[in-house]
Amino acid sequence: MARKTSAGLLLYRRRSELEVFLVHPGGPFWAKKDLGAWSIPKGEFEEGEDPLKAAEREFTEETGFTVEGESRALNPVKQSGGKIVHAWAVEADCDADKIKSNTFELQWPPKSGRMQSFPEVDRAAWFPIDQARKHMLSGQTNFLDQLLALIDSVSR
Repeated sequence: MARKTSAGLLLYRRRSELEVFLVHPGGPFWAKKDLGAWSIPKGEFEEGEDPLKAAEREFTEETGFTVEGESRALNPVKQSGGKIVHAWAVEADCDADKIKSNTFELQWPPKSGRMQSFPEVDRAAWFPIDQARKHMLSGQTNFLDQLLALIDSVSR
């Protein structure tokens, strides 16, 4: 069985400090979770599909925004469940309060026979790096270290 792979964009902007754009997963399983639940906007892609194009598509599906800017590849990370996540850092801005996410169907409550629709992403926010570390899924925090190293190498 092939290992699942996802691709996403790590948006960042420079304000009084460096900030990254993260999304919170929608649906009942994540409703009461905050710390350690947020993620870069990402989604699975098929073998043979261009991962960067998939990352851009998933960003748009989960936020309603398209991103302009240079995409810099980060090293993939392996999450605790085994999924490999590919990411690109992009310096860009968007209004986190105006996201428009696609939806998914789920039987809820479980075994009720009732299907309900939930947003794939229920909210988004900009976080300073130290706050992003607390809010992100632990398997993705390495992207923050890579982003800091990338910015440091570019500014030299």
